[in-house]
This record gives sequence, structure tokens and C-alpha cells, in this order.
Amino acid sequence: MSEPTPPRQTDSFELSGELGVELSRPNPDVAVLAVTGEIDSLTTPALERGLGELLAVAEPLLVIDLSDVSFLASSGLAALIRAAQRLEPREQRLRLVATGRAVRRPLEVTGSDQLFDLFSARESATGDRV
Repeated sequence: MSEPTPPRQTDSFELSGELGVELSRPNPDVAVLAVTGEIDSLTTPALERGLGELLAVAEPLLVIDLSDVSFLASSGLAALIRAAQRLEPREQRLRLVATGRAVRRPLEVTGSDQLFDLFSARESATGDRV
């Protein structure tokens, strides 16, 4: 008889400004930080808080879902880069779900896209089957 699957753990909170963040663990090996709204100088501190919580988990696969982000300012991009750099000693890379031009363009123009594994769908980034 197999053991029952534990319930999916989700920590959801609305942060400052127009930024929403949800940290979830869809399975024991994956943690996903879903970000919604605009990432600018006013909301970047909230993003940094969410990134800190994501980097503190023990799951080997860390995903940041930016598919519902409508604006990514340089301050938010810098926060993502710092998060990737914090993982370097752990030899782990962040996976980013980035579907829109508002997120992909700043990553590509600055060359920051090389720091992350980019995906166009959360299912692909987490390894879930559609």
C-alpha cells in the first residue's frame, strides 16, 4: 500500500505595490515562485523578499514564474541576477518562466539570460507533464 501524497504547500502573499508573489512546492523536488504584476523600483524589495524565501528552501529545482509580469525594470533585473549569483556556490541555476517581451527583452539585451535556464511554460520548467 502506497503512502498518501502530502498536500501541496503554498505560501501566498500580496506584497507592496502591484506585485503579487506565491511560493509553492508542487512536488518534493520543486519550489516555484510565481510573480504577478509590475516589477519596478517600488516593488523590487517585495520581489527580493520572495526570492529570499525561494532560495531558502531545500528543493533541488527552483523556478521563478514571470509569465504574469507585465513590466521588468532594471532594479528587478538586478534582483534576479543577485539571486542567480547567490546560487553559484550551490552549483544550482534558477529556471525562469518568461513568456512576454516585457521580461524576455531586458534579459536578452543585457545578456542576463545566460545566467538562467529560460522556459516558455511552467510545466516545462518544473518537468510536469501537461
